[in-house]
Amino acid sequence: MTERDSPPSATDEPDDINDLETVLPDPENDGDAAPEALRRGVAAIRAQLKHLPNGPGVYRMFDVKGDVLYVGKARSLKKRVTSYARGLGHNTRIARMIAETASMEFVSTETETEALLLEANLIKRLRPRFNVLMRDDKSFPYILLATDHPAPQVVKHRGARTRKGDYYGPFASAGAVGRTIDALERAFLLRSCSDSYYEGRARPCLLFQIKRCSAPCTGEIALDDYAELVAEARDFLSGKSGKVKDELNEAMAAASDALDFERAAVYRDRLAALAAIQSHQGINPRTVEEADVFAIHAEGGQSCVEAFFFRSFQNWGARAYFPKADRSLEPREILGAFLGQFYDDNPPPRLVLLSEETEDRALLAEALTIKSGRRVEVSVPMRGEKRDLVLRAHANAREALGRRLAESSSQSKLLAGVAEAFGLPAPPQRIEVYDNSHIMGTAAVGGMIVAGPEGFTKNQYRKFNIRPEDLTPGDDTAMMRQVMRRRFARLQRESPRDAEGRAAGDAAPWPDLVLIDGGEGQLKVAREALAELGIEGVPLVGVAKGMDREAGRETFFVAGRSPFRLPPRDPVLYYLQRLRDEAHRFAIGAHRAKRSKEFVANPLDEVPGIGPTRKRALLGHFGTAKAVARAGLTDLEKAPGVSKTMAKAIYDFFHERGS
Repeated sequence: MTERDSPPSATDEPDDINDLETVLPDPENDGDAAPEALRRGVAAIRAQLKHLPNGPGVYRMFDVKGDVLYVGKARSLKKRVTSYARGLGHNTRIARMIAETASMEFVSTETETEALLLEANLIKRLRPRFNVLMRDDKSFPYILLATDHPAPQVVKHRGARTRKGDYYGPFASAGAVGRTIDALERAFLLRSCSDSYYEGRARPCLLFQIKRCSAPCTGEIALDDYAELVAEARDFLSGKSGKVKDELNEAMAAASDALDFERAAVYRDRLAALAAIQSHQGINPRTVEEADVFAIHAEGGQSCVEAFFFRSFQNWGARAYFPKADRSLEPREILGAFLGQFYDDNPPPRLVLLSEETEDRALLAEALTIKSGRRVEVSVPMRGEKRDLVLRAHANAREALGRRLAESSSQSKLLAGVAEAFGLPAPPQRIEVYDNSHIMGTAAVGGMIVAGPEGFTKNQYRKFNIRPEDLTPGDDTAMMRQVMRRRFARLQRESPRDAEGRAAGDAAPWPDLVLIDGGEGQLKVAREALAELGIEGVPLVGVAKGMDREAGRETFFVAGRSPFRLPPRDPVLYYLQRLRDEAHRFAIGAHRAKRSKEFVANPLDEVPGIGPTRKRALLGHFGTAKAVARAGLTDLEKAPGVSKTMAKAIYDFFHERGS
């Protein structure tokens, strides 16, 4: 995150910028100690010194192509940049970064805390090559107990907290949220349906029948009684689970004493559901109400940061991160850089526990306090339950990294086998696999998956909605041509390759191998699409099943070679089958989602000026969208919330469409 490799003499900063020449060594006189590239980088950095302030701020280093190499913060911009301008005493990574620097940009801030926050934001946005990068920045899921409706709803939530209600989280995974909501429905009989579904009910749905909802929509429970259930759920999610369980036990005993065994069974089932929630959470701390725990383990040139999340004295899951960092960095440096990026868009708890002391720990605590508007403590516990939580997180980090290293070793062997099978010059680092999915040409979607040394890279998967223009419905080869043309035209535009066929700087990488799910015809159109774009040197392979569609009988098509098969039990064959099956799964999923969306599409959605509220009013008045379409102008004007102007617009829309 922030540069830690200032030379030992950095404290000898001159008071007057004119004295710099007497302090900084001259790279021209250093002979072999300062290669030509390093001298150029030092000269570019020195050119920035005269106008730099002594105050805090953020700096960016750029290469000759304008790509960002590094983002850092400094308590004194002039002192930090001066340490680079010496050109001496740096490790290999810093020397390489200086050598590639052609220009710099600076942003002054009022405080070093502001600089820390800005630095983290810029690193996540720009992803500079020499910074520690947090690879998985997907937002965390929360449970939302919405309060913008007379009958509050419990739902999973991601993203900005714009909806009114109580948010509980973060949870480590969507699966954990789903299991918890499922148990909350059983324990507190809260609704999870949408407001529009709620308003349209005339009788209870299936969830009421299976005792997972109390059906406030149809008055099966009074809103006041439903509010008591909501209050119990709020208490449970806020850490008062003992109080809730005691109350349910008392109610169950009272119902049993009154011989109301059916009601007692309801309380029994609710208690069982609460027990199910807590059994999924694993160990729950007794003294730590709200904390995030981070532990790092480094081995084999890689590192893993394990994050545990505790809220309301409950364990809400863990997630492992594998940040991208230079091998020369210490674990504490990686952890410090990781934390700034992690909390750039995640709300901090009151307590953050670390396994390593980081240089900017106090500064991070100050920044998180300012950001959250309440005191945030960042500490490295040495004893007690907090230390036990950190040790548990560290053990998980060590195990996760061990699994990853083992998988990487196995993956490397498989990629070497792929290179040998298809005659590639080196094991591929990026494999793209393409497949199409449709039903008789309808809802056609193309899918692209990406795999490499670290397995499937799901955040780089792409889907392509097939444009029907100039396509015969069901023409698979034409669909593949369109997908390949669109994908590589964009790649060529956004990430031009150099003379050696490599993408420049941090631009999107080009594939080392492209697999096409299909036979010789599919491969031919893919080659033609690339040739039309003037693209050469991208290895293309077609994968076709045999006549009996049996796995293990795949035939491979490669330009310049006769079609061939791999041995039936070859691990490389199994690996290629997994790639093809993943592409097929992704394309099928995208197709089904598109088809479902088309099936449930409502004609009213296309009418300009018709929002959810007015659409609901129209459907409530006329019953169906077809009835709205057939209605006369006078009938439309009588609908609630529809003005004469809007009625005319709706009438004209459907009648113009029908003419």
